[in-house]
Amino acid sequence: MIDFILAKQNGRAISGIDRIFGINAKANEAKARGEDVVNATVGALLDEDGRLAILSSVHSAAQAIQKEDQFKYAPIGGIERYKEAVKNIALGSEIDAYVEAVSTPGGTGVIRNTISNYSAISDTVLTSDWHWAPYNTIAGEIYRKVDTFELFNKEGGFNIDSFLKKAKRLIIKQGSLVIILNTPSHNPTGYSIKMDEWKQIVAGLNEISKIAESIALLVDIAYIDFSSLKEKSRDFIPLLLELNKNVLPIIAFSASKTFTGYGMRTGATLCITKDKTIAQEFKQVNEYSSRGSWSNSPALGQMIISKIYEDKDLMKAVSDERDEYVDMLLKRGEVFTEAMKNEGLEMIPFDSGFFASIPCEDSMRHVEDIMRGNVFLVPLPKGIRISLASISIEQASKLPAIIAKTLKKQYV
Repeated sequence: MIDFILAKQNGRAISGIDRIFGINAKANEAKARGEDVVNATVGALLDEDGRLAILSSVHSAAQAIQKEDQFKYAPIGGIERYKEAVKNIALGSEIDAYVEAVSTPGGTGVIRNTISNYSAISDTVLTSDWHWAPYNTIAGEIYRKVDTFELFNKEGGFNIDSFLKKAKRLIIKQGSLVIILNTPSHNPTGYSIKMDEWKQIVAGLNEISKIAESIALLVDIAYIDFSSLKEKSRDFIPLLLELNKNVLPIIAFSASKTFTGYGMRTGATLCITKDKTIAQEFKQVNEYSSRGSWSNSPALGQMIISKIYEDKDLMKAVSDERDEYVDMLLKRGEVFTEAMKNEGLEMIPFDSGFFASIPCEDSMRHVEDIMRGNVFLVPLPKGIRISLASISIEQASKLPAIIAKTLKKQYV
């Protein structure tokens, strides 16, 4: 942890270097020395040659944006064309409800503003035990905490009992609750919540909402367009309309994965509600919070996505090109899963996506041991994360044997 000199601690424990970016830096240093490296830490999609996968159709759209549109300020709430585009892109079809969208700098901005506006200072936010670590950082920066439920039951499905038990306990304690669910193709496990599980979630939240002031259900869909569910990946969204009035579904959309626009920092927060006043409130509080943090989101990404959406041929070209990368990523997942079975190693339930995880104790020790062979993985509190997005199909087939060699060692 860093020693605070002039800066104020404000309850934070800051390590100085982000763990994932730190391990990735070591991988890049080894690669710069000309050494063979397997870097399974990167949270961005690389092609089979290890280069950043960029949709050429998106790049072409970017080059066609007028200079003034690239550099101008966007409105605080987002460019209107963009907001209309993102409603359709994120939700997939027209929803019989009031839908509001506010632009954000990536999905991270959605998480920040949802926690800020739908929980009180010192409240606890609920997410799964396997989760993206920056949830904790985002919550801590605005004086909230994160608690978790067990994501999986004994059968490897969504643990509805643990979820509802923990949600009810927090609602009794603090009155309101923000819940974060990352699906489909969850980071870090690759799990996707099934339709029957969604029905249980909706029914359960409706029951406990009877004793709640409010519940904000934030569904982080960052990886939705790389899901094995493909055209069915958004089928759960209409179910959210069955939630009670005081349970607000919020969708976190990110262009980072869907349009390979990582550095564009383009996203949007969307609400779905039958109540017009709740939708208006959502828009107002999110725009206010945006103004008080990053002010407005970059215009360029919004203009690119608007242009793509308004051109049917271009939209199809983007979708077709993305499908090729989806198939590549799915193949990596299939090869990795099969190789894991051959090695007799346990995996956390995996469907598709950028990441897969292996349960183990003392994960940092295992990762450091594997790192000696220039194989770079990410340690988690309950296991090890592998980025299928950043390794080739060949590497995905060989990696389980390397991991098995370390996990099967008897440390003394």
